[in-house]
Order: sequence, then C-alpha cells, then structure tokens
Amino acid sequence: MATALFLLVGVVPLALAGGHDYGAALSKSILFFEAQRSGYLPGNQRVKWRGNSGLYDGKANGVDLVGGYYDAGDNVKFGLPMAFTVTMMSWSIIEYGNQIGASGELGHAMDAVKWGSDYLIKAHPQPHVLYGEVGDGNTDHFCWQRPEDMTTSRYAYRIDQNNPGSDLAGETASAMAAASIVFRRANPAYSRELLTHATQLFDFADKYRGKYDSSITVAQKYYRSVSGYADELLWAAAWMYKATNNEYYLDYLGENGDALGGTGWAMTEFGWDVKYAGVQTLVAKFLMGGKAGSHASVFGKYQEKAESFMCSCLGKSSQNVQKTPGGLIYKQRWNNLQFVTSASFLLTVYSDYLTSARKDLHCSSGSVAPSELLAFAKSQMDYILGDNPRATSYMVGYGNNYPQQVHHRGSSIVSVKVDPSFVSCRGGYATWFSRKASDPNLLTGAIVGGPDAYDNFADHRDNYEQTEPATYNNAPLLGVLARLHGGQGGYNQLLPVEVHVAKPIAAQPKPNPVKEAPFAAPVSIEQKTTTSWIANGKTYYRYSAIVTNKSGKTIKNLNLSVSKLYGPLWGLTKSPSGSYGFPTWVSSLPAGKSMEFVYIHSASPAEVSLSSYTLA
Repeated sequence: MATALFLLVGVVPLALAGGHDYGAALSKSILFFEAQRSGYLPGNQRVKWRGNSGLYDGKANGVDLVGGYYDAGDNVKFGLPMAFTVTMMSWSIIEYGNQIGASGELGHAMDAVKWGSDYLIKAHPQPHVLYGEVGDGNTDHFCWQRPEDMTTSRYAYRIDQNNPGSDLAGETASAMAAASIVFRRANPAYSRELLTHATQLFDFADKYRGKYDSSITVAQKYYRSVSGYADELLWAAAWMYKATNNEYYLDYLGENGDALGGTGWAMTEFGWDVKYAGVQTLVAKFLMGGKAGSHASVFGKYQEKAESFMCSCLGKSSQNVQKTPGGLIYKQRWNNLQFVTSASFLLTVYSDYLTSARKDLHCSSGSVAPSELLAFAKSQMDYILGDNPRATSYMVGYGNNYPQQVHHRGSSIVSVKVDPSFVSCRGGYATWFSRKASDPNLLTGAIVGGPDAYDNFADHRDNYEQTEPATYNNAPLLGVLARLHGGQGGYNQLLPVEVHVAKPIAAQPKPNPVKEAPFAAPVSIEQKTTTSWIANGKTYYRYSAIVTNKSGKTIKNLNLSVSKLYGPLWGLTKSPSGSYGFPTWVSSLPAGKSMEFVYIHSASPAEVSLSSYTLA
C-alpha cells in the first residue's frame, strides 16, 4: 500500500477547501527568478541566501556578459532557453498585466523580465553577433558548487555571419520585441533600445540561416535545436509585428507560412525548442482581430493548426496528447512539467481570444466552449499545486508537501552568507549532493520536473529528471496564475493591451474567522471528488478525504476503517489488522488541525469511519 506525506495545517488549506491560492502561487513563481540571478545582485534582492556570482563572465572574450539567469539547477547561462523565458514572461505580462498588477506583483514581474533583457542586450554587441552561452555543461556538471564559488570554465560562445544560428537569434529577437511591449509606457527609451536589437536580430536570423547548435556545438547535449530554426523565424516575425505593427512582418508570416511549416505542422507540444503552436496561436489572434489583410486564407491555416493543438490537449482530436492516470499532460520523463505550463498558457490565452471573438473551438469531436479550455488549464495548475494522486505540490514552498531535495546547486549547499567557506568542485558532491536531507535553502516558487507517466515521483537530489527546476517551467505560469487569480480582464483581448505600472495594493485586513457551532463528534471526515478521467474504458475518480480534530485535545492512536476501497490510497498507513492510522513519522493530530488522505478507484466514495482513538 502506497504511503504519502501527511499534511498538518491550522485550517484546511485553500487547496482542499474550495480552491488554490493562485495569488500566493503567482508571487512565489516570480520570486524563483531571483534565486536564478547571475551577476551583481541588487539592493532589493529578496532571495537573501544568494550572493554575487559570475562577475567575470565574458572577460575572456573581451565582452561584458555579467548578469542574466542560470537556466536550471546548474551554473551555465544558455541563451536559447533564457530568451524563451523572457519571451514567455513578457507575453504573460502583455496579456495579463492588469491582473498581475492587481495582485501587487507587476513591479516584480517586470524586474524579472528586465534582468533577462538587460543581459540579452549585453549578449548582442554587434548587429550580427550574439553570444549564446557562458560556461559549458560538461565542465559545469562535473562540479557541484554554488554559483558564488564557481571554478569552472566561463568561456562564452557566439554566433555570427560565418557561424549562424537562426533559432537562437530568432528567439532572442522575440524576447526583445516582447519585452519592448512590456516597457513601452514605463520606460520608452529602454523599449526603443530593445526594439532596435530585436530588429537587427530578426534580420540576422533571416539572412544568415543555420542551426545555432551547429555553431555552438557545446549546447548540443543540453539544448539541441531538434525542430530547427524555421519555427523561430515565424515566431520572431509574429513578435516583431506585434511590437511594431509593421506590415513587413505580417507579410513575412503570410508569405512564409507554408515554406517554414507554420501552416503545416500540427503540434502536441510547445516549449523552448518547438515554437509552432505558439506562433499559430499568435497568428490566430491576428486573424480574429481583423489584422490578416490579404493573408486571411493563409492565416486561417495557421489557426486550424492552433486549434488542433488545443483540441489535442483536451483529448478531443484524432491525435491527442498523452496524459497520466491523474490527468496531467505527459510528454517525457525528463522535466515533463515544462510542457504542462507552456500548454496551459496557450490554452488560457486562446480561451480568452475565443471569448473576445465570441467564437467556439472546433474539434473533430464537435464544438468546445472557450470556458472548457480555461477549465482544463486550471486542472493542470491544480495538479501542479497539489491536486494529484500523491497530494504533492510540485511548486517548492507552496502547500504542505513539496520537494525537499531539489536538484539545484545553490539550493542544496549552505548559503555563502551563512558559511563562506569555499566549496570545491568535487567536494560539493561529497558533502552536499549526496546529503540525504532537505535543502538548506528554500528555492521558493520553483517548478520541478514533476512526476512520471504514472504520477509517481521520487524526491531525491540525484533524480534530476524529476527534481530539477528550470526558468522556462515558471515563465508561462505568470500568465496562467494571474488569469486564474484575477479573472478575465474585462477588455477585448484581441485588441492591443497597454501594460500600466500599478502601485502595489495595500494588504487588506483579514476577516475574523467565523466560529463554528460545537460539533458533537471529536473527529469529522469530509470527502469530495477532485478529478476524474477515463482510461481503458473505465472512469476513475480521485477522492480527497479531510480528517479534522474537532475536539479541544490532541488525538493519538487514531484508527480509521476504510471499506469499499478498490484502488491505491495515499496519506495513511495500513496496519496488519486492516485499519488505517497515522504515517509512522506522525504520532498525533493536535486540536483544530486537519489531515488529508487521497485515493483513486473507479467507484463511488469509499466508506470511511472512525474506529478508535485516544485523547491526550
């Protein structure tokens, strides 16, 4: 019988008693980026366990490349995923800046974009020169050091006219163009600077074509461009049009849609490598917003492919995405959640585009209301935040049961602020990597790789496929969580949206809790269905059961009877007598506290009752 972590809470958490705290999740998801910062940290740095790092990046190449983000749990700065991260954070703000502002997080979100875009400006010192990597994965992964102690190579790798990289240049152009929209009102001069770089980079990507990992070969093992560069050229053109309204880029999309695959590829994934679903979604927006002009028929083909992606996620297409038994989109074992967050973002914005256009989604199984897309995106977020068979939150620091041994150098090694003693390259593996204990530094907001195809997850530091976080896992979350927290913006999302710099909203006083009437029994047990899915012709249900101590005393030796259970149960330990009690590491349930256990089967709720207990 499987056993999961036991949850002890002062009150039943929001995730269990009517929904998740998407506002708190949004704040944490943005805070994560501060833990990934490279360079000189600012005075308003909130992740205090980090220090300055990578202060000589680029020096060996005669260029200043200090700053930017470490991509994941290592200390390399990879340009392609970093640029995609900036693009997706910017797109989140462009679509849902009002909602992010209402949560008091717009300043932090814009700071997160600017930390990335400032670096991308440095990485583009000449019109046709772009630095795409600092450090290399092979030497970096040989060591386990916090970034403040790095002794590994910080050599920088670039693309240029003789060594092109249209995918890298195209994605960086997209990031610069999207960020220019974010800063158009708040910092017009900076916005124009970004747009100048974006224009040059698009020209570079288009005129000097080639895959970046053929020029920066050290990236092949880590961020190989499997899809090539055609998708990035279209993606960049879409962002350039969005940022400039220049018909040249609209024509580029119309005239190259067939040749570059935008109208042909029906995708079931979207991420740092494959951008087709993203550009198809943007072009569909242009079409529904009346911007297609003479390219309406071609843009219609883009939209067909965008809708194919949405339908495949919903399970209403002839080519559907795989899902776990718990209902999570599943693409691959290594860092699967990157695909979940990116797909959820596209579903969210497309739902709002359809609502603004007063249209439905058309799938092979029939018409689908826009609300259904948003509901599915919400189900994916809820799974990540804890509504899953393991009752595990895959966002570090959110909820009561989240990964404790994250595959992350900075998080897993004592802070340089606490112990400045040097951590050597291999010594870090011996002392910290192999340590079977929780991380000394909480990597708040990080979305780890996540569970496997069967909803299983092993919280071990060496399990990098499941416990390593990444910036591009988090970037799309800004938009999805802001939309779920703040609701629809009340405006037509097919029209241009201005990002206003809103002042943080003052915290509202919490209402006094409503006192409940005395409850006769010392323990209450409430069950509810949290999700369901169909597999092999059977409908499976995930049930959540909340056990609350209503007495004024601590409960010990709790024994529950669970009958008519036809599937796995998590969160209780089964005794030889057949009853269920606390996990072995928990001995009591204090007064007023609650615990959760979950189970899955293809039947009505199991019968759960109180067998015995003692009051301390």
